[in-house]
Amino acid sequence: MPSPQTDTPGPELQSPKEAEEPQTPAQGSRRTSSRKEPNAHCKDGTRLGLGSLRQAFSRASQRALTQVSKEDTGLFRRSSCSLFRSFRQALDEGPATGHSQATPEVPSGVLNGVSQQASTGAASEGLNPEAEGKSVADLITERQLLAAFEQLLRLETLLVAEKASRTFEQDPTAFARRAMDVCLHYDGLAAEIGAIVRETLDSDGVDAAALAELARVVSAEEEAHPSPPDDGDFLRTPRRWRQHWEEAVRRSAQERVRRPGAGWAFGEAEGASGLAQLLAELGSLVRRDLQKVRQEVQPAYAEAGFPAWEVYLRAFHSAVAQRLQELARDARGCEQLYILLDWAANVYGSPDFLGAPGLALPAEPLPPLLAPDVWARLESDYTSFLEAKIASCFDSILQLEQSHWAAAEVPEVLQGLYQAPLSMDVHMLVAEHVKAAGAISAELEATTLRICTRALGLFVPRFEKAFLASEAVSEPHLGAYINACEELRTSLLSRFPGTQEELEKPLVTATCSFQKHLLQGLQRELQPLFRVVCTRDWLTQDWLHPLMDKVVTFAGHLQRVARPRAQETLQEVHRFVVREYLARALRPRERFRGMERMHGSQKMSLDAQAISDTFQGLGSEATWLDQAIQCVAEILGETYKDDIQRHLETLIRSYPDIRRDHILAILALRRLGRRRNQHLLQHTQDLLRAAAGVAGAEAPRGHVLFEEIKVPSAMAVLITCV
Repeated sequence: MPSPQTDTPGPELQSPKEAEEPQTPAQGSRRTSSRKEPNAHCKDGTRLGLGSLRQAFSRASQRALTQVSKEDTGLFRRSSCSLFRSFRQALDEGPATGHSQATPEVPSGVLNGVSQQASTGAASEGLNPEAEGKSVADLITERQLLAAFEQLLRLETLLVAEKASRTFEQDPTAFARRAMDVCLHYDGLAAEIGAIVRETLDSDGVDAAALAELARVVSAEEEAHPSPPDDGDFLRTPRRWRQHWEEAVRRSAQERVRRPGAGWAFGEAEGASGLAQLLAELGSLVRRDLQKVRQEVQPAYAEAGFPAWEVYLRAFHSAVAQRLQELARDARGCEQLYILLDWAANVYGSPDFLGAPGLALPAEPLPPLLAPDVWARLESDYTSFLEAKIASCFDSILQLEQSHWAAAEVPEVLQGLYQAPLSMDVHMLVAEHVKAAGAISAELEATTLRICTRALGLFVPRFEKAFLASEAVSEPHLGAYINACEELRTSLLSRFPGTQEELEKPLVTATCSFQKHLLQGLQRELQPLFRVVCTRDWLTQDWLHPLMDKVVTFAGHLQRVARPRAQETLQEVHRFVVREYLARALRPRERFRGMERMHGSQKMSLDAQAISDTFQGLGSEATWLDQAIQCVAEILGETYKDDIQRHLETLIRSYPDIRRDHILAILALRRLGRRRNQHLLQHTQDLLRAAAGVAGAEAPRGHVLFEEIKVPSAMAVLITCV
């Protein structure tokens, strides 16, 4: 139907409603006036044409708003503004005289053999039978996009040809209206492309025919408008539908990625669990959508050569990255930060994220999910929160142990050893956090290990002090904590070699402290029993049996202590018994003469044998202690005075830490007289000097006996020896 405002022939796109509107008298009078005064129209054609153009632009814009979707109004405004600027420029310059414009060429494959200068009737001859008789708007509504584009392209070609033939020179408003209709229908096609993309993932299935139609119409438009025309004609400007399609894919991905956890806030009480659920839903949605793209959407685009998989993959990756960075800005607390880091590194970054090996996310072409500075900030915030959390966990471990002390709970015996929850709690705390950090990155694992090591190094002295100040100190508890420290020292250092420097010293110090208190308890019980040694009651009483009973009972606790520390403690008990025995013997409360001295020698020899047998039976490896009491007993009871020198030589060679005062104290027990004592001292002087050198350089570690025995001064001993 011809336009009511122009006499220029040619096809025109218009809505049926507008075509059926009756003409008002005002419209008729304006048209009559225009016909009666052609000269006036020609004289001021530019001014009147511009006003009519503006009216047509306003009416066309109102009609277009009902056809173009809300999301494509920007595209419509850009096309309309470009159109208006082109019209204004053409009207300002006026028609060129003496120059004819060449008819534009359009690829024959797109026009399907239709002539560039076809009339309205001829333009409809090349349409598909189903599209024949339908307007472009109807074809777009029915999503016959290719047919709509072909029909629209014919109208565009005809309009360009008429413009080139200067048909609209006297009535530019008619050209403006028809050009506006063409542009608006192009915008409608673009909007429909966006709608198809938006519906692709929202629906349960995939309309493969619609996607294939979309791909074909985009390719056809690119073939029809390969590049901007040299003369700047806006009608033949490339519509860039491929970019529009990619932008629609990005918008679709962003909309879908924002659906999980809509309205969720970090300030909620269950922030960590809520964030974990949000990310789980996000991962599930992205996985389903990308699987659908690869298995259903991509094949529909493949025939037209559209890289749908790559475009969708990048769109979802960008949308997920944007959503994750938004969540990272508001994340608070160690748990939330770790959930974000873990999801980015181990869930989304997993090769199995899409559920099939062939659907793995490529690592190289895609940018990092989180920018390096964002990732570094998350790790820094996480480690800051982690330090406070680890310190709090160690405080909780101490409180738990204190509750066991208050309840007077006896340590359990597992696999023959005293066990305390301390070791297991610390192991789990360190191992879990280090393992969790290692799943994210090696750098975070090393940082977490340093945090745990430093916190444990500060915790051990606090724990030691708190325990020794409590009323729970006993052999079972001391044994349990010796085992705990030894287990932490060996297992943690072997598993994490880098912790040796910081953990070795506090753990060894705590172990030695517990061993010392374990020994001190036994020493307090045994000390009074040694008072009877080298007295006349000692000659007649079986004083050693109750002492060794206490030692055997104590050794029963040591059997439930880790062997290296148990052996050290048992040898220390062995050394204590021998040392205290000799200390009492070298400082006798009573002096023996004659038969009492011989009985004392025999008694001392029997005690030495009993002590040696008992400790050997308990498993003591300190056999170097066996000769000390025996040598003193032999010197005390030796009937051949010349053999005393041989016994002294044996004693000095066996115990390099012996000194001249100790020799004098031993000789005082024998009462040999000053002359013989001086002779023996002179003979042993060289041996003592050699022994002093050995004690300082070559003496076995821990072989200290006489050095810790205090004897009377040399003058007092000499007086006694006379």
